[in-house]
Order: sequence, then structure tokens, then C-alpha cells
Amino acid sequence: MVAIRQQQALLKRFLHINGFLCRYSSTNTERFKQFIEQRRMDARAIARPDPVVKKIDSPEFRSIFTQELKDLIALFERYNFEIRVAGGAVRDILMNMNPKDVDIATTATPTEMKEIFTKENIRMVNMNGEKHGTITPRINDRENFEITTLRIDAITDGRHAEVIHTTDWLLDANRRDLTINSMFLGFDGTLYDYFYGYEDLQKRRVAFVGDPDMRIKEDYLRILRYFRFYGRIAEESNRHDEETLRIITKNAEGLARISGERIWQEWKKILSGNFGIELTEAMINCQLAPHMGLPDAPNVPEFLRVAKQVRSFDPKLQPITVLSALLNTPEDAVNLNMRLKFTVYERELCYFITQNREETATIDELLPFQQLCLQTISSVKLKKEYVLELLKYHGKQELYQQLLDWPIPQFPIKGNVLIANGAPKGPKLGVVLDRLKIIWSNNQYNMTQEQLLEHLPAVLEEINVKKK
Repeated sequence: MVAIRQQQALLKRFLHINGFLCRYSSTNTERFKQFIEQRRMDARAIARPDPVVKKIDSPEFRSIFTQELKDLIALFERYNFEIRVAGGAVRDILMNMNPKDVDIATTATPTEMKEIFTKENIRMVNMNGEKHGTITPRINDRENFEITTLRIDAITDGRHAEVIHTTDWLLDANRRDLTINSMFLGFDGTLYDYFYGYEDLQKRRVAFVGDPDMRIKEDYLRILRYFRFYGRIAEESNRHDEETLRIITKNAEGLARISGERIWQEWKKILSGNFGIELTEAMINCQLAPHMGLPDAPNVPEFLRVAKQVRSFDPKLQPITVLSALLNTPEDAVNLNMRLKFTVYERELCYFITQNREETATIDELLPFQQLCLQTISSVKLKKEYVLELLKYHGKQELYQQLLDWPIPQFPIKGNVLIANGAPKGPKLGVVLDRLKIIWSNNQYNMTQEQLLEHLPAVLEEINVKKK
């Protein structure tokens, strides 16, 4: 009964938003059915006449059949509900890759699945997924499976969708973003492809399902998903469909509706994948930059220069390191963090690079970079990681290796000893420590506590002079 009331409430809202009377009646129900049928007709107009493309029997396909999956398949067969592999796992299998996760779609509703699993004494986990139509059973108390009911996106606002469940595989495929993500794979090996995703995958082509403008307006995050999947399947860095890029540019402002966390999650994957630099440049050319937290005029030439240098000796890019090159000032780093909500490590690294890159660009000796590692901001180990990334940024391979191999010596004096000998407390103590560390490093790190204390009066006097 709860599920029925929820569906009725959604139907009422759907009817209201789409210009129907906001009243649950047989007339409105008929109009709703007509709407669904129109969706089906629209989908059929662009769909493959026969979605069955081929039979799969590859090692990658056979690799997914754990005992738990076999038991799950038998369970759904016993209750007369259909299940198929959906989305990314299908794409991976077709690309001769073992899928990391096997997402499953089904004709059973969440309520029906819960009834089945409860009756069979199967534990369900992560019940937050139910609002999206996903139930996660733990089979044999060994393996979890995310199983999602087929659905139609009835109401969309540019990011979220309110859905209505269906048993029509075509309608579920029609709501998906990209053709390569809209395929299903039966457990007998039958590949179901309604929108020519198989052909697109063979051509290494990324295309939206149906009308790109409509797909993007349903969820503006799909702009970034386009670029991410381009990096995943394309063989060349710049073979985009120009019309697709034009539509992305037209909808660029829609990214302002997307949370910074979700933008950074996608962008980080783009930067870490194939053609990450070229794709970021394409994103900037599509006028996405100001809606993602970048300055109005990002420093693209510096970005391309730094990316080339970093790639020359470290193919695995640290996304923040190369992203910092697009920023013109440390203030840009602050603004970017406000938009994207970096982790503490990412935030501090981005600010550190933008703050120190100019004065270290022409330095070709190790000592200044060692001294930078010894600054009192954050832990010494973390600071060394920052300096190593700064050396990557500059492309200083030899200094990078020297600093990587350098064991950080233990500074022989503690803050409480300095305070006991007249040093100020608070932030000024950090200034004193930094001055003494420079003296210590200039003497090859061989000074004792007593020798450093001999320099304390001069350091305190220097601070007092600067305060005036």
C-alpha cells in the first residue's frame, strides 16, 4: 500500500507539472498512460528494430558467474522476474575487460524485491538506495549486488529525477545518458542494445541517447560524463562530434546547478584518465570554466606546458598539480576550493603550488627545496609531498629524485625549549622555528640544540626589527 500511495503522489505531481489537472482520476490516469505511450513511441522511432544483437560467451562474461550470482539468478527465475546486467559492466565485457562491479536491472519493483529477500531470509544492506529504486541483497552473506528496478524519469530538474517504475526495457534504456551505457546483457549471454551502443563502442564513439540537448537538460552532470567516457573509450584525443560540442557549449551554464563535489568527482576522473589534459582543454573551449570554479581567463598555455613536463617523467598525474597551472593567483586556488570542495590535502597542495611556483621556477639546486620541506606549516612528511609535486610541476626530474631519496633529518630543538629561552608563543614561534631551520640547513643539518640556541637572540632581534 505504501508503494501505491507513493506512486499516486508522484503521479499527481507529474500531472500538475505537465499541465494536467492536479487530481488523481481515471481521466488523468488515462492521460498519464498516453504520455508513457508517447515516450515509448518516441523511443521506438530511434531504436533498433530488434534489440537482440548477438550472443556473448567470452572469458570476461564467464568471470562474473560467482556462486552467489548463480544463486541470485535462480532466485529471480523462481519468482518469475527478469534480471539483466546493466550499464558499465556490459560495456567492460564488450571491451574484453573484467568488470569491477556488476550492476543489475530488473522488472521487479523495490517492494517486490524486499518481499522476496525477506521471505528467503536474505539480508539487505544500504537501504538508502531504495529511494532510487535500488535494493542491495547480500547473497550467502558473502557478496552484495545492487539491483535496480527499470524506471522512467518522469520529472527532471537538471540534476535529479523523480521516477516511475516500469517493466519495459526499452523505456529504461531510453532514459540513460550515453548509448554505450544503455545496453543490457542477459545471463544467457544475449546482448540487448536498443540505441546502437554496440556499434558506437566498436567505433570508439561517444554519443547521447536520442536528442543530446534533451539528455543534457535532464541532468547537466552528463556534460562531464560525456568527457569522462570519451577518455575511457576513444582512441584519439580530438575526434569529437562538433554538433555534440556545440550543444554542450549551449548548455554550459547548467553546470552551475551541479554541486562542486560532484563536478570535482567527475573532473578528477577525467584528469586521471586517457586524454585528461586534452579533454580539460576541450571543456574550457566549451565555456565550462567559470561554472566549474576556474577564473574567467584560465592559463591554458601554462596548463599545457606543465602537463607535458609532468607526463615526461610521471605518467600518473596528480590531478591537483596540473589543475593548479590553470590558476593565475593563490586567490584563484581559494575560489576554486570554494566551488569544488577539495579535501584538505588537495586544498593545501593547490594553494602551496600557486604560492611557491614563481619563486622556485629558476632554482636548480636541492637546498632551497629541502628548506621548503622544513617549514612549520603542516607535518614535515606532508610538506615534502607538496614539494615533490612542485618539482613535478616544474619538470625538475633530477631534483625530484634527489628530494625523494632524501631522508628528512630530525630538527634538534623543540618549541617549548625556545619559549623557555625567550621565544614568543603563538604564530611568531613558527617564524622563529623557520629562521632557525634555515640556519640549521645552511650548516648541513649538523647543528646541536645548544648551537641553535646561540642564534636565538639574533633571530628574535630580526623579528623585532621587521615588526617596526
